[in-house]
Amino acid sequence: MIISPGRRFVFVHVPKTGGTSLTLALEARAMKDDILIGDTPKAQRRRKRLKGLQARGRLWKHATLADIEGVLPQETLEAMQVVTLVRNPWDRMVSYYHWLRDQTFDHPATALAKTLNFADFLRHDHTQRSFSAEHFGHYVTGSDGAERPALFIRLEHLAQDLRPFEAHLGFSFDMPHYNSSRRPGGYRALYDSDTRDLLGRMCARDIARFGYRF
Repeated sequence: MIISPGRRFVFVHVPKTGGTSLTLALEARAMKDDILIGDTPKAQRRRKRLKGLQARGRLWKHATLADIEGVLPQETLEAMQVVTLVRNPWDRMVSYYHWLRDQTFDHPATALAKTLNFADFLRHDHTQRSFSAEHFGHYVTGSDGAERPALFIRLEHLAQDLRPFEAHLGFSFDMPHYNSSRRPGGYRALYDSDTRDLLGRMCARDIARFGYRF
């Protein structure tokens, strides 16, 4: 996550959407007062700045708008441009699963990915609950339950969808690919008709909203 008072934007980092690549591109042009929250080198160097901040929730890489309430005056936050990346849910789930299998941190999802094949991981109650609840709009919703106006940048249409954000910033940038998971080349081969439809039901809100197809 990046909170930039100087450039008047908040970048909300939804997991496994290409957010690390956008974070690094933005951090390359970071201002001195930008609040960088995450595990990139520049964010690590500024980590001490987070200690004095008062926030409603946890200040971490994938914090939501509700989490960061209190970091700045609410009227200041509400006047800032919110931007986030989104991704085809069928593709995102495959990336998420293979990324988890390479991780060592203690989390239920990590344990499931390491012990279950993809289909069983997808069918597990924990996976279904988390993906159904944490839709893309969830990340840009305040503690009052209202979703804030935001620029949703589709990873599949990156150049096109970045233009309004670049216009807001006053500059353009290249976005190299970082933090990719080790996974097969295409996502479709990992699904059969049952798991394809299951994911379609789990992420129906995002699929309908952003026009995604299998």
